[in-house]
Amino acid sequence: MSILIDERSRVVVQGITGREGMVRTKLMVEYGTNVVAGVTPGKKGEEVFGVPVFDTVEEAWEEAGPLDVSVIFVPAPFVKNAAIEAIDAGVKLLVIIPDRVPLYDVLEIDALARRKNVRFVGPNTLGLISPGKAVVGMIGGKADTAKEWFHPGPVGVISRSGGITSAISYYLTRAGVGLSTVVHVGGDPIIGLPFPELLKEFERDPETKAVVMFGEIGTSQEEMAAELIKAGEFTKPLVAFIGGAAAKSGTRFSHAGAIIEGGKGTHRGKVESLRSAGAIVVDTFNELFTVTPEIVGRV
Repeated sequence: MSILIDERSRVVVQGITGREGMVRTKLMVEYGTNVVAGVTPGKKGEEVFGVPVFDTVEEAWEEAGPLDVSVIFVPAPFVKNAAIEAIDAGVKLLVIIPDRVPLYDVLEIDALARRKNVRFVGPNTLGLISPGKAVVGMIGGKADTAKEWFHPGPVGVISRSGGITSAISYYLTRAGVGLSTVVHVGGDPIIGLPFPELLKEFERDPETKAVVMFGEIGTSQEEMAAELIKAGEFTKPLVAFIGGAAAKSGTRFSHAGAIIEGGKGTHRGKVESLRSAGAIVVDTFNELFTVTPEIVGRV
């Protein structure tokens, strides 16, 4: 199985006629994702790679049928309105690709999403992929690459870095480990689905046998994941690597969500929390690809 998306997920692309929207729609359609509609105000009647375009998400729902997932490719200042439009139309999962979305806009999206029982991935995310079923966003870049780098299997992947998300998946595949769902959670300080929420999803998926996690300094996602394990809410093997071992307080590492301040979010604290909870935390990135096959072989 998989989490969040599969071959049945009905996807709408907001901002489909923009440069990024068109390129990524091509990726999704050629991969086999069930993209049923696109939205750009004033562009109704056009098509992008065979996908009909509508003026609003509500109109797309009425004419193309129910929509499960919206992937948003609009400029950052317009993300809030696009997200609210999708939520109000009834979409239950948003994938917010752009970076530099204003923090207060994200807080408003989060508040509305909670009230309407809606989930979102991102902002500042490459998206997610359930190999052999669907890709939503820009993971893989091209359909052929996504098919080559991401093979179906029993291991979930969650990562705070876009580039590392792809690297982990590629090297796990080369090591003979297939993947259930791969999620780049997003690089901002506030995101819709942090590690603990995704671990709960993988816990419920009977075909996911283990999870590989790439964490970083900054924020508390990794510590929260450790608490989840201690509470018995995630019981499957978790193999983790935490980036930023040499970073000191005040250091900004890669992106906005990875910064140490006030002694919180440190590499040491994250590693100790996860190990004390029973997670397998490796010391080098390459160990992920030797340890994980061994773990999968035992479960």
